[in-house]
Amino acid sequence: MNEDNLKLAELLFPNPLPNTEELENKYPQRNLPEGAIVTRVAPSPTGFMHIGTVYTALICWKLAKQSSGIFFLRLEDTDKKREVEGANQLVIDGLETFQLDYDEGPLLNGSQKGNYGPYIQSLRKDIYQAFAKKWVMEGKAYPCFASPEELEEMTNRQNQMKLRPGYYKEFAIWRNKSLEEVKESLDKGLTPVIRFRNEGHSAKRIKVQDLVKGKSELPENDNDIVILKSDGIPTYHFAHLIDDHLMRTTHVIRGDEWYSSLALHLQLFKAAGWEAPKYAHIAPIQKLENDSRRKLSKRKDPEAGITYYFEEGFPIGGILDYLLTIADSNFEPWRRKNPSTSFNEYNLEIKHLGKSGALLDFQKLNHVCTLFMSQLTVDQIYQFSLEWANKYDLELKDLLEKNKDLWISIFSMERDNLNQRKDLSKWSMLKSYYGFFFDPIYQNLEFNLEEFLPNVEKQVKIEACQKLIKSLNLDLGKEVWLENIKNIAEGLNFAREVKDYKQEPDKYLGHFGEITQIYRIILTGRAQSPDLYEIMKVLGQEKVIERLEKYLNS
Repeated sequence: MNEDNLKLAELLFPNPLPNTEELENKYPQRNLPEGAIVTRVAPSPTGFMHIGTVYTALICWKLAKQSSGIFFLRLEDTDKKREVEGANQLVIDGLETFQLDYDEGPLLNGSQKGNYGPYIQSLRKDIYQAFAKKWVMEGKAYPCFASPEELEEMTNRQNQMKLRPGYYKEFAIWRNKSLEEVKESLDKGLTPVIRFRNEGHSAKRIKVQDLVKGKSELPENDNDIVILKSDGIPTYHFAHLIDDHLMRTTHVIRGDEWYSSLALHLQLFKAAGWEAPKYAHIAPIQKLENDSRRKLSKRKDPEAGITYYFEEGFPIGGILDYLLTIADSNFEPWRRKNPSTSFNEYNLEIKHLGKSGALLDFQKLNHVCTLFMSQLTVDQIYQFSLEWANKYDLELKDLLEKNKDLWISIFSMERDNLNQRKDLSKWSMLKSYYGFFFDPIYQNLEFNLEEFLPNVEKQVKIEACQKLIKSLNLDLGKEVWLENIKNIAEGLNFAREVKDYKQEPDKYLGHFGEITQIYRIILTGRAQSPDLYEIMKVLGQEKVIERLEKYLNS
């Protein structure tokens, strides 16, 4: 270290700062099993949590947990212009809701868990400045007092000369200023930024190894980038360097919008003399628009935010299954073979992460959530329904609380066999699917039996209802009930079996399924529903007859 650099560092950082060697000792290498992954999710608290953040966090969480490693939360709040009050809580609550429990990180009460914090960047200002001072002392960084007007003029000149914009080579006007010139600017009350003294060459290309994208080459960075802003707050690039080194991050897993910064980040680690973590740049979740794909936008797309999925009532476990499905093509066949097994048992591998952007497909999401919900117990369905309704549908909450036994009976339909009923994909569907069981909702249903079954004469519908009212006895079991329906159908000149009707369609008015459909629509207002016998059992014989008579009297 030369004497001028030491004096320069003291001029720029006159206040006491942590000793960098002591910081290295304070945050030692972690004592973890071989192959353990230490990784993090590091959102900015902007008051909006993107579904892509959950997607990345899930991948990080899985890789850390299955390797007996560490998954930590770091809040990157150095951009105070974007920070929103209460945003920290949104992030912490969001991770908790998605069951992505972090081993280390900030807590809502202002404390933290873990020994490698603080985990909020704004609380690490002295740490960043300590390393920036060290770099100035070593000649790796220098102050720059260039004004915004000077920088703008420089960019205009570069554009006129058809050169790429940036602060490099002869355009790095403060790179070689003397100690006296720096003192003069400080005496004027000017506050500098601190820039990295770059030794790179843009004509060179460096080889990089990405765990998702594989091997490639990127142009070497030669810009003297700002590492510390004039307010003493680091830029993302410098904070990333310091934090991931001191927190002993082994893997940085992030969106591929950061891939272009990889050469710079590797360069910074090399300049610091530190081993860089392994990088995996994952493709973003995309949306199809006008036959082309684009990234989900928090400004354009409500489905970009996690609150959208909460309000819609998608089950958390189903969303996580879906995100794993689009992350790793091997997960879906595993899930088919293990429908009731926790996804924690699945071994996610980085090499299986897709290189191209996953398309947000709501049809697929609904399908995955339907499969997930079909594996829940009746008690789980009731409890999750109640939790959702308590936040988003107070009418449903009231129905659930006042009619628990009835709901348990409803949720129990067609759950006694290997093929569980698969009709619900989100809690917000409960009233539309099962509301007909409740008279206040049933009475407001608008349906026209004649429109549902235009090929069946009204007189046939009337007689079918009359005959069922006279013969209905649900206590005799499903086989007797079905035989009775077929007898009614036969008496109205409908085939007892569908195959009989198909063989001789001219002989019959239809088949017994159409008679069954008359009852289904009258009782539920729907053309599709769970098993009709089970619906009648849940409604009870008295209610079934009451609704049939109501149709006859309409």
